[in-house]
Amino acid sequence: MSAIAGGLFGGQVLARQDSMTRQYDAFASAVAAIEDNYVDDVDVEQLVSRAIGGMLQTLDPHSNFMDARQYARLRERQEGRYYGLGIQISVIDGGITVNSIFEGSPAYRRGIRRGDVIARIEGENAIGMSSDEAVRLLRGPRGSAVDIAVRRDGYEELIDLRVERDEISIATVEAAFMVNGSTGYVRLRDFSETSNDELSRALASLRDAGAARLLLDLRGNPGGPLDQAIKVSNQFLSRGDMIVYTRGRVANSDQDYHARDAGDYTDQPLIVMVNRNSASASEIVAGAIQDHDRGLVIGETTFGKALVQSIYRVSHGAGLALTTARYFTPSGRMIQRPWDTAFDEYLTYSLREPESPVRAPADRKFTNAGREVYSGGGVEPDHFFTGPIEGFDPSRFGRLLAARREFISFAQRFIAAGDTRVTVEGRDREIVDRGFVVDAAMLDRFKAHVQARGLTVDENDFADDIDFIRAMIHYEIDKDLFGEIEARRNLFGRDPQAQHALTLFDEAVALLRLSSTPRAVASR
Repeated sequence: MSAIAGGLFGGQVLARQDSMTRQYDAFASAVAAIEDNYVDDVDVEQLVSRAIGGMLQTLDPHSNFMDARQYARLRERQEGRYYGLGIQISVIDGGITVNSIFEGSPAYRRGIRRGDVIARIEGENAIGMSSDEAVRLLRGPRGSAVDIAVRRDGYEELIDLRVERDEISIATVEAAFMVNGSTGYVRLRDFSETSNDELSRALASLRDAGAARLLLDLRGNPGGPLDQAIKVSNQFLSRGDMIVYTRGRVANSDQDYHARDAGDYTDQPLIVMVNRNSASASEIVAGAIQDHDRGLVIGETTFGKALVQSIYRVSHGAGLALTTARYFTPSGRMIQRPWDTAFDEYLTYSLREPESPVRAPADRKFTNAGREVYSGGGVEPDHFFTGPIEGFDPSRFGRLLAARREFISFAQRFIAAGDTRVTVEGRDREIVDRGFVVDAAMLDRFKAHVQARGLTVDENDFADDIDFIRAMIHYEIDKDLFGEIEARRNLFGRDPQAQHALTLFDEAVALLRLSSTPRAVASR
């Protein structure tokens, strides 16, 4: 029998290997011909990387190739730490521009601000430098220092700063605080290998502060490691509850994941907030909580990314993120949205106005308590409330202000009272204290700021978005000067989605009682 099997299948294996060898030879010959004969010099490494990327893009929107630099950054994001200054940069109009700063990092402590342009690094002109070159110069051993000079709007001179490098911890719990005497709020902006530990500490502190009910904010959370989604879900579910299951073609891709422990927060009314940019791991958490009737999900239908990528390290430090399975919620829902051939409609989903989903009888599933839920395109909230930008649904004008980073650039003109980190004098700087008010005069200055940057302001459009504009001015100034928790706490009182969520806790209490009664577990 073994001999017969070898005869039947051995030939197939050899034929497949022979076919692959021919394809490899064809590819190598094509690269060699390009390198030898193309009219201009070519970067063969870049050529091959793009070829692999193009090959993967014929499969699905999420399989992709990473060069050594991209792979290293992915690992940093997953691990949640690296050594450096604690900034994220990009090249804008030839300048190394600071996009964001990790709170408590060396850059934060030295007074670097979002929007700053790094003009010099160790005496070397950084204008025209690539982001890779800048990162190479800015990073280094812990405890070493780097001399930089930044250009900031409103300052005639460059601001010279010496910044000591340190370990950077990338926190994924962005804020946790008490909304009122009984309600705790936690914002989980991302998933990394430290997310569950961070969440555990945040929830424990809220419980000690008297939180009897919880609001978990997953809006804009793009996802991350599967194991962290499972552990975070387990915080709110009972031992043995299914959290997610995966199905694929290769060995070990078919897995059922259950809550391994008795969750510490199974008896508190829970509301989960999501929006169109909540994806992947955040959809696993929202889907599991909804399917077990453990809490209410409110906001917008989530992105609909339910493909599991396995990360493979390939030659010379490069990496491959390859889709190896699909995941399903406990009720059997397939969350993945279908994609078009070019992925255009799929990838621009969050930029379009939400539409009523097309519900087919075959897509209908049931939660443990018998509530209807549907497959085929994200997690639909129990209560739909649009609000793509910090809980607001501004007009096209308001979205343009956010996209152009007008609120962030305006925040640069403000200084916190007593802040002496930057000693260079700037023109038109304004000093503010905690609890400042965005009054009519500040709104007028913002309007003038926007117009000076080339944007025409229609008075009616400005008036229509006034609540959004006022909230975002306050939020971005708070974030720069007083930290994320202060900024989130102040924004919460103005956030339409969050305020709506607070009105639904009676329903969340009723759902908690329903989930705790004996019931038949929904069948897949």
